[in-house]
Amino acid sequence: MKTPSYIKKGDKIGIVSTARIISKKEIYPAVKIFKEWGLEVVLGKHLFEEYNQFAGTDEQRTADLQQMLDEHSVKAIICARGGYGTVRIIDKLNFSNFIKKPKWIAGYSDVTVLHSHIHSNFGIETLHSTMPLNISENKFTEESLESFRKALFGEKITYSLKTSSLSRKGKAEGILVGGNLSILYSLIGTKSDINTNGKILFIEDLDEYLYHIDRMMMNLKRAGKLKNLAGLIVGGMSEMNDNKIPFGKTANKIIAETIEEYNYPVCFNFPAGHKNDNRVLILGREIKFNVEKNVEVKF
Repeated sequence: MKTPSYIKKGDKIGIVSTARIISKKEIYPAVKIFKEWGLEVVLGKHLFEEYNQFAGTDEQRTADLQQMLDEHSVKAIICARGGYGTVRIIDKLNFSNFIKKPKWIAGYSDVTVLHSHIHSNFGIETLHSTMPLNISENKFTEESLESFRKALFGEKITYSLKTSSLSRKGKAEGILVGGNLSILYSLIGTKSDINTNGKILFIEDLDEYLYHIDRMMMNLKRAGKLKNLAGLIVGGMSEMNDNKIPFGKTANKIIAETIEEYNYPVCFNFPAGHKNDNRVLILGREIKFNVEKNVEVKF
């Protein structure tokens, strides 16, 4: 995997929304923080457009991201928020300039489309990170924001965290891939699908019915995405829903049972995903993953 150049003070970073509507009020708290980091912020031309639930039409969102991909002076691209919509524009993008001179692309949730597509097709690292919307809503921790800053500026990142009863001990090294479970599930069979063989998979999700989690995990299993992993990191499984007749298991228990026949280290409740403590993950990076009394992740 290729590592984009790290940014430094005085560099330009771009903000675009590849999915849902975002307002000026929701953007500017993040802009203020990025400026405090010594960065110059460039906003997408159509960032505040509205087309139904989207931040502009498919063509407008594509144009904004394409401009940031092509503009050499922009050293990183921060996605403003998730929602839905990135899959509608992924095949309209031309990544030729980006491949020649990679830059960091950061975000999570629906941005998983970009992460997965870029890893599978171009072998370039990306950042699974908090986003401007989270900053405006105060849905972040200092740890998550500081880890994001460190990743952009190329500072060392190591996590040592408490484990949980469902976690499975072991050590692994491998390339970290993944993101939002629902998005990964939706990309299977497409040219944005990920190869998980020998890799450490990260998954998280929000606001899903428990039987949906079971269905998606069974799909990943049947598609061979879980059999040959080096390890599994499960982030936030947040605000899960159930039917009137209960499914009978938590999301974490569903995941644990789906992979119980395999022998690799697994951790649950990792601080990443749809939660305030959303620590940065360098997707595409070869990492060291150790689950003992604590969970240790070294980038």
